[in-house]
Amino acid sequence: MSTYEGLTVAQLKQELTARGLALSGKKADLIERLQVKPKDIVIEDVVIEAELESSQETSPWQRSMKEFLALPIPVIIVTGLLVTGGLGYIGYELVSAFLDDEVDYPELIEFNSGRAREYADTLVGYGHAEWKGRMSGSQEERNVAQYIHDTFEELGYEATLESFSVPMFSIISAPTLQLCVPGNTPFVQSCGFLDTNRQITDYEHRTEVVLQGFSGTRTLNFNDADLVNLGNGSEEADWDLASDNIGLVFLEGGGFASNTYLYSKAAEYGLAALLIVSSYNCDKVEADNCVPIFKGVGVDEVKAANGGSMPDDIAFMMISSKAGNEIWDAVNNSGGKVSLSTNVQNTGNLDVYVPCGKWQGISDELIMAGGHHDTVYHGPGAIDDTSGSATVLELATTFSEMLTGNARPAKTMMFCTWGGEEEGLWGSTSWVEAHQQELRDNLRLYVNLDMNHVDPDFDERGNALTLFSNYEADITHVKAIAAIYQTEKSEVASKYTINFNLLDGAKGDSDGMPYNSDHGPFVYDLGDGENGRAVVCYGSGSWEYHTYADDMTHFNEESLSVSGTIYGTYLRYLAEI
Repeated sequence: MSTYEGLTVAQLKQELTARGLALSGKKADLIERLQVKPKDIVIEDVVIEAELESSQETSPWQRSMKEFLALPIPVIIVTGLLVTGGLGYIGYELVSAFLDDEVDYPELIEFNSGRAREYADTLVGYGHAEWKGRMSGSQEERNVAQYIHDTFEELGYEATLESFSVPMFSIISAPTLQLCVPGNTPFVQSCGFLDTNRQITDYEHRTEVVLQGFSGTRTLNFNDADLVNLGNGSEEADWDLASDNIGLVFLEGGGFASNTYLYSKAAEYGLAALLIVSSYNCDKVEADNCVPIFKGVGVDEVKAANGGSMPDDIAFMMISSKAGNEIWDAVNNSGGKVSLSTNVQNTGNLDVYVPCGKWQGISDELIMAGGHHDTVYHGPGAIDDTSGSATVLELATTFSEMLTGNARPAKTMMFCTWGGEEEGLWGSTSWVEAHQQELRDNLRLYVNLDMNHVDPDFDERGNALTLFSNYEADITHVKAIAAIYQTEKSEVASKYTINFNLLDGAKGDSDGMPYNSDHGPFVYDLGDGENGRAVVCYGSGSWEYHTYADDMTHFNEESLSVSGTIYGTYLRYLAEI
């Protein structure tokens, strides 16, 4: 009798868990898996060494390679997993060759890209009738959250829909912005009603003018305030001159500082309004223009700068580079004047929503996947983050097809989408806080899908996806499954560059997980002194990010299948389905 046959199934599974091996199967299967030793793996290192030996000069790289090849095969494999940022075909084959005998991975899940696109089309359809977005705290966000909840329920999950009251602004009506070039009519006020020769330019909401996070309410007529050029916002003396007036900031290379800094300065110096001239996406979305985007602010920081409350009477907008240059040229050279209006309630709380679908497992140990269903207020958000929330719905659908009837996975599975992400991760932060004890006790892994998308224009925009984690074991498994994916789904996989990264540092450190999406609270806010475990996918980005143009025009559902299949298969492995 082997040393394993006298162990209970629970003890065998403890041994398997310690070795990172699968837990599925009968007792005999578990024993057999523990008894298997890695078979000898032949790599043509002799050829490589011969080539190194034949070289007339031995470089430091060559010496390192010879020492590297002298290591045992498992060391070579693990080192490759930790050091390599991305795996090509050779790397995939190498990882696969070793891990096939180490880990019994399940079959790749079948991710239905067409169905994911159908979900995306439906989600986009819940946008505001005029502004197109699903802004946090709005009726549109509530409607889409209800749809997601109902979808989970129809799929057979135990569905919940929680709401959380959080600091949030509500846009009552669209902002306006006008430029007046005086007509110089004698004896009348420049740009006044009787200045019949004045020339007025109206700037279009969404394409040329976009409200910024937590803007206040203000109406300024043409002669109510002067326009003060603040440059890039770095000079204190300029801010002082802008007191009670309209500040104009020209962002440089993406911006001198954050919206939080700029809005805090506007509050500190008592500006009437703050206009930021965009330097984002220049010549990408529109030729010869930088389109305005939406950006949020840090509520606590702005409140501190304003004496403990949000400034409720400072208009805060970003405008296109064309509009900004035209306005400043007219003001500086022709005596131009600006009028504007904003109508925003920014001092209260609103409800944001978190729909979840739960499939109870044999144990309460929990694996989760999520993405945010809210968007910026003025855009459909097809990529940010309809792509991620559609992937979550497709994964939930795929697993519901596997878990028919009373089937129970080994671990409990949960799929959620979050409101309030764009204004400060409010939904996921609040949900993690509300479920903190459950997560401390049971969370094994959270998968975050936020813009896990690659634009179909590979030549112009690239074809890369980055899969990253804060735990070495998780990224090792992800790489191994990616190797299988590269082989079995090569027709799709060969189109994309898949990069990997291990970010296991502390919050805020350069080697830590970025706290810029809904994985942040799951990693750093569990409150037990231990970081939660997460894997994340970021795509190659979107020129239309946070603009009116983030619609379905550039949607590439095929790209969702890369992270969807790899991460979905890892969830299947963990759940032992």
